[in-house]
Amino acid sequence: MYVAVKGGERAIENAHAWLAEERRGDTSVEELSIAQIREQLKLAVNRVMAEGSLYDPDLAALAIKQARGDLIEAIFLIRAYRTTLPRFGSSNPIETSEMDCERRISATFKDLPGGQVLGPTFDYTHRLLDFKLAADGETIEVPERDAVPETVPHVTEFLNKEGLIQDEAASEDTPPDLTREPLELPADRALRLQSLARADEGFTLGMAYSTQRGYGRTHAFVGELRIGAVSVEMDIPELGFAIDLGEITVTECETVNQFTGSKTEPPQFTRGYGLVFGQSERKSISMSLVDRALRWEELGEDNVGAPAQDAEFVLYHGDNIQATGFLEHIKLPHYVDFQSELELIRKLRREAMERAVPEAAE
Repeated sequence: MYVAVKGGERAIENAHAWLAEERRGDTSVEELSIAQIREQLKLAVNRVMAEGSLYDPDLAALAIKQARGDLIEAIFLIRAYRTTLPRFGSSNPIETSEMDCERRISATFKDLPGGQVLGPTFDYTHRLLDFKLAADGETIEVPERDAVPETVPHVTEFLNKEGLIQDEAASEDTPPDLTREPLELPADRALRLQSLARADEGFTLGMAYSTQRGYGRTHAFVGELRIGAVSVEMDIPELGFAIDLGEITVTECETVNQFTGSKTEPPQFTRGYGLVFGQSERKSISMSLVDRALRWEELGEDNVGAPAQDAEFVLYHGDNIQATGFLEHIKLPHYVDFQSELELIRKLRREAMERAVPEAAE
């Protein structure tokens, strides 16, 4: 139970003013612009868009600025704003095989049609602080970029030709929208993937890491990781055809996992899948590993009791906004609740002392 505190409104107003002052910082330092955040902190912007379930780099950058760099607070702001937006319809599934790839790698096949495209990545850096960035700023050298075919087939298609990997049947059903409907269990794979796509990156990473350490039955290879722009289209009934709404950048990961077979399925490889807004490699790989771990039942595997195999545990605890709200509410006033607990403890202590006196006398 929350109780009003006299003078609380004025204190809150002062706290807001102090927050604004802290957000701005030293006024002798140039103010950080939305454009700077959008262009130079792209990975943070991408995470806010992905976990906020809204693709808008400008709004994500604004949320990061307003939240003073607290990404979970920024995600909260984006989700809250998203609830105010009308929904006009659903877009068609994006065709990632037609992605304009800026990065495309495979850990399973060296020679790929279109080649391996390293793109912008930290993978080959030395992880040493570059003090030149602080002293001289950043010097840009634009590298030559190899041409990538317009249509880039997925690596798993090569395995599929030989029947070595489980075929994924397309579904005609539209999954529920988690931004408008609460999560309900049991959840099918499409709903689980939607939940994982907006789950906290750190939580998803931890779950994925647990599967690699043996808390699950997956031994995954990155079949393909690709990043690039894809077109978003929407069918317009009045026109009778689909129109192009624009492009979004996404990261897609397909993992290839060993499967020894079951009573209904022959030995073959199976897939884990991850798709996230923007360049978000760590999240998409983690998502694909957890996706595969959650498929144990449909594949006829044994549940070894691993946390990543427990859909309720993963899906209900992965939402950082829900977790933050539940955790941080305990710092708000609970005066009445605590007083009742205090009186209970005092009563129990009195009763214990009253029982102890006769025992001492004996």
